[in-house]
Amino acid sequence: MIERYDFGEIEAKWQKYWKESQLFKTTEEKDKKKYYLLEMFPYPSGKLHMGHVRNYSIGDVATRYLRMNGYNVLHPMGWDSFGLPAENAAIKHGIHPNVWTWENIAEMRNQLSELGLSYDWDREVATCHPDYYKWMQWIFIQFFEKGLAYKKKNPVNWCPSCQTVLANEQVVDGACERCSTEVGKKDLDQWYLKITDYADRLLTDIDKLEGWPNKVKVMQKNWIGKSIGAEVDFEIEGFDKELKIFTTRPDTLFGVTYMVLAPEHPYVKDLIAGSEYEAPVNEFLNKLQYLTEIERTATNLEKDGVFIGRYAVNPLNGKQVPIYIANYVLMDYGTGAIMAVPAHDQRDFDFAIKYGLDIIPVVDPQNPEIDIHNLKSAFVAEGNLINSDQFNGMDNLTAQKEIIAYLEEKKIGNESINFRLRDWLISRQRYWGTPIPMIYCEECGWVPEKLENLPVLLPTDVVFTGKGESPLTTSKTFMDTTCPKCGKRATRETDTMDTFLDSSWYFLRYTDAKNADEIWDKKKAEYWMPVDQYIGGVEHAILHLLYARFFTKFLYDIGYCPVDEPFTNLLTQGMVLKDGTKMSKSKGNVVSPEEIINKYGADTARLFILFASPPEKELEWSDAGVEGSYRFLNRVYRLVYELSDKLSDAPESWKAESEEDKKLSYAMNATIKKVSEDVGGRFNFNTAISSIMELVNEIYRYKESENLNLGLLKTAIDNLILILSPFTPHICEEMWQYTGHEGTVYLQKWPVYDDTALIRDTVEVVVQINGKVKEKVQVANGLGKEAFELAVMDLEKIKQLLVNKEIIKIIAVPNKLVNIVVK
Repeated sequence: MIERYDFGEIEAKWQKYWKESQLFKTTEEKDKKKYYLLEMFPYPSGKLHMGHVRNYSIGDVATRYLRMNGYNVLHPMGWDSFGLPAENAAIKHGIHPNVWTWENIAEMRNQLSELGLSYDWDREVATCHPDYYKWMQWIFIQFFEKGLAYKKKNPVNWCPSCQTVLANEQVVDGACERCSTEVGKKDLDQWYLKITDYADRLLTDIDKLEGWPNKVKVMQKNWIGKSIGAEVDFEIEGFDKELKIFTTRPDTLFGVTYMVLAPEHPYVKDLIAGSEYEAPVNEFLNKLQYLTEIERTATNLEKDGVFIGRYAVNPLNGKQVPIYIANYVLMDYGTGAIMAVPAHDQRDFDFAIKYGLDIIPVVDPQNPEIDIHNLKSAFVAEGNLINSDQFNGMDNLTAQKEIIAYLEEKKIGNESINFRLRDWLISRQRYWGTPIPMIYCEECGWVPEKLENLPVLLPTDVVFTGKGESPLTTSKTFMDTTCPKCGKRATRETDTMDTFLDSSWYFLRYTDAKNADEIWDKKKAEYWMPVDQYIGGVEHAILHLLYARFFTKFLYDIGYCPVDEPFTNLLTQGMVLKDGTKMSKSKGNVVSPEEIINKYGADTARLFILFASPPEKELEWSDAGVEGSYRFLNRVYRLVYELSDKLSDAPESWKAESEEDKKLSYAMNATIKKVSEDVGGRFNFNTAISSIMELVNEIYRYKESENLNLGLLKTAIDNLILILSPFTPHICEEMWQYTGHEGTVYLQKWPVYDDTALIRDTVEVVVQINGKVKEKVQVANGLGKEAFELAVMDLEKIKQLLVNKEIIKIIAVPNKLVNIVVK
């Protein structure tokens, strides 16, 4: 250990040692309590950002702490490596996505190692590797064979310039992200997974997730969106099919004054065919195709629609009501058709006012503030039914049940449960994704590839144009095949899978990442699952986390997963900001981790990002904060360097004799207790680091004492290194070795605090006069109220404060404060 803190030399030295000694390799050890700690794996873009540094540092501190406390910790890392950026790079730069991706993986793996992260790299997975996507295809086939994967025609985003289908994330402000052309809609056959079959379980089991943030659970509940109501059949005049609607308000059926179909509803084309309304309706449909679903459901959207020339019949009263299509109704919710009750729904009210449609209130709230005969807006208040024939006078909540019973009796409707959650569209017309292992045969239809033939490999003889269908269609060697069922000529599916599928089960593959014969050894999965602590951004609260839960439940149902919920505890870390906004190249406020590591070292980067804010809160970048963290590490390094010779012969056993000894002993034990609680229980890393800083201050003060207790001082230094090591592992390894210890600090036991050392002989208390702080004094610890008051009042300095003052009242709080009220 040299006198100067040379972080570059120290960090390179210990990273080399950790790698060569395979220190972080993990196996199943039955005699140890397991702990599976996981951060969400990254997309290999080639460069880490500060959000990565924060996420992975949080996980690494917890991992190192747990291992020092005797846990067998699984802490793996891999790559969510399929996706559009690699394909765009192929188009733009003429480099194959495979080459681009693996170069980025190598670069980012090196960056993660430079941060000193304790990953078991033997368990590394990459979703673009055939050894991984083979099993992704295997899972898809299990879905298909259980009736949970199917293909149907559906409107998709279409770029007329690129002549290609776009996923929602490829549409930016209504335009193609590649060429900026306005995006429209096109019907296309797509593969879906029936996640809706699991909707009720996914919703109900949210209550099991006690270790998840409440905001995430609420977001999932809202996304699944369970509604209880009724399905009702409306006849359409002159049409041989009934219009089925779902409503949560069957009590308002008598208030229906018009019907609305989603523009994509399959009846629309037939209902307008050959009529005078065909041209204006088609014009409206063309206009709508350039609006996204988000825009169409926005609360501030102006409600727009067109009459289609047809009428439905209200099954309860036989009244004729006109049928419209409108921009605010989506095919993906309910049945794609709604009954409109303007008096009790604001969207319907706005539409009715615009198009001069009737508004009939059917609930009387008997509220003087609501004039039901002259409505200025819709209202949803409860009350008694009016304008509702035989149900008049009934309170509307009772009426809901009665009207459903009537619908069922007359066979014109039934009680129903509806979910906002839709089946999962997983087809992507891209190259760089997992090939869907399905084959189309004219005789047999869609047939899965034989399991023994997996993986269906991505071909290399493809052309990347950015136009037309999937690049897989350009590969004849891929397209032409034989039917696994009848042996006749057949064609492979050219769609690839949405990359969300790849990340929906990777945590299970980590339990047995190199298994070539089966998806994983069930005993290994049983040992490690569930993930005890999952860490990642709140932006994944809905899709990724919901899909991971869905996959886990399915794999549990078919006997391949030992648990039906994947993540016991979830931490959603906050974003890293600079100048109050998220770091981004476009804003010019990006701080590179590489730049910080080169200038200050990885330990400083880790320390700052853990100290600056609680993990779940947003973190404001501060150059001064980074400098301060660097100065602190230099200060610790100097302390150990200066004392090491003096402590080389310090005794193993010691006793705190002097008051100075007791102060240091108290500070040391209190810090161990605080850090243990903050890291092991609450992930309050910022307050843990703050307490370590206070201990360093105390050691600096103590070393200037006249009569040093070298045994105590050495113990304090050793414990300081141990409790700091999860945060800043490189410098602590160096200091541990320099202070005469053998082996790595990583394998040491976490220090245990001494309860008796936390009992002080005296305590510092505040003395106030008329509520204003005047003194801080030491008195005996643990005194009763009367003795405590007398002890404080008997102090000479307090007596001096009260000269010539009349005491009115004394308020004493033992061990804390005395407030003396005087004239």
